[in-house]
Amino acid sequence: MKVRWATPNDVSLIFSFIDKKAEFDRSIGAFSGQLQVSEDKLRKTIFGTLPFASVLFAESEEKAIGFALYGFRYSSFAGQPSIWLDDLYVDEDMRSQGAGMLLMRYLANIAEENDCTHIAWNADARNLRGLSFYQRLGAEVTEQHGNRCFLKWLPPWLS
Repeated sequence: MKVRWATPNDVSLIFSFIDKKAEFDRSIGAFSGQLQVSEDKLRKTIFGTLPFASVLFAESEEKAIGFALYGFRYSSFAGQPSIWLDDLYVDEDMRSQGAGMLLMRYLANIAEENDCTHIAWNADARNLRGLSFYQRLGAEVTEQHGNRCFLKWLPPWLS
């Protein structure tokens, strides 16, 4: 397994993973709306002049099996960035084989290289398998509102 950066040629692949993530969220009751994203929007916002997000793919045998979509945030009080993980998804038949951990460790390395204070994201409280994974990773639920859990991870090498 390996991690690679998405390229402009991957827009349809990114879109397909966002669609799979939305279907997963629908299956646990975490999303009931319609996707408003399009391949054109992804091209403009991820690969345009001012990229608003970055995408990593986990691959096995040259096939993408998972993805992480993230962006940087900046704290004026800390004078440092942090990473906001918007999506983490691994194909169902490839879960528990290390792809999620590989993506998170790669993201932690990006955080370290960029002097980030932490990595944060949301998870649905009904996603018990995901929450268990995040707990094993060392992430903490910092607050919860209804079914929405806010998580923060400070990998040991960032502390």
